[in-house]
Amino acid sequence: MPTFCAPDGTRLAYRTIGDGDPLLCIPGGPADARYLGDLGGLSRHRRLILLDPRGTGRSAVPEDTASYRCDRLVEDVEALRAHLGLARPDLLGHSAGANIAMGYAARYPRSIGKLALIGPGTRAVGIEITGATRLELARLRKDEPWFPAAFAALEAVSAGTGSDWDAVTPFFCGRWDDAAREHHAAGLPVNREAVAHFGADGAFAPEATRAALAAFGAPVLLLTGEFDLNSPPRSTAELAALFPDATLSVQAGAGHYPWVDDAGRFAAAVSAFLG
Repeated sequence: MPTFCAPDGTRLAYRTIGDGDPLLCIPGGPADARYLGDLGGLSRHRRLILLDPRGTGRSAVPEDTASYRCDRLVEDVEALRAHLGLARPDLLGHSAGANIAMGYAARYPRSIGKLALIGPGTRAVGIEITGATRLELARLRKDEPWFPAAFAALEAVSAGTGSDWDAVTPFFCGRWDDAAREHHAAGLPVNREAVAHFGADGAFAPEATRAALAAFGAPVLLLTGEFDLNSPPRSTAELAALFPDATLSVQAGAGHYPWVDDAGRFAAAVSAFLG
């Protein structure tokens, strides 16, 4: 697996899948980028360059845990772009990785072609997703056999009386079967320090980021699943409104991993946007 050197000397790894114009991909978590797979066959249209964030996958653990902060991770993306000698590559961020991607767009707007935010996290711009919003969305799944137990756990989490996120997991998938269980488990973060420091004090500057994104002129795709409890369509629409040139796409029947729920539909939507 190829590697490059981050600004602080940490050795970071990435993998490349497919052919065509490059697409830099930032996973959520922070977690090993392997759970992105080939993004539902998007590699047939683009050369995917999938970064393992520091401390995950094949990337080294940094000496300074403060470097796990979201704002610091932006510089790792820039170091990868420079290492590959790319002028204005397209950029894709999933889940928490969308916060990094937005930070990059705010800091390096002239270094991006197009921006795709998939099931995007919204902490970078200060959009709060309330428990009430998640409960309302969850009720759409009331006919699922696993709904009663999962919804009870979600109610407890929303009320602050419970923390059994494992029981809530089915809500994050468009269908809850063995393949979904396996994929979700593979994408879980294993570096707890990376997770703990990702949103530490100073990691986000919502007002400044909003102002920068309001001036971001490149096209932006915001794609989320109809049932995505992490990135509800309503919150994703609010995020889309911050960009001058945004396309909002809600994938029917999908959860937080739309390329798993319907690979063909996902790859077609993203490749059409990227061109």
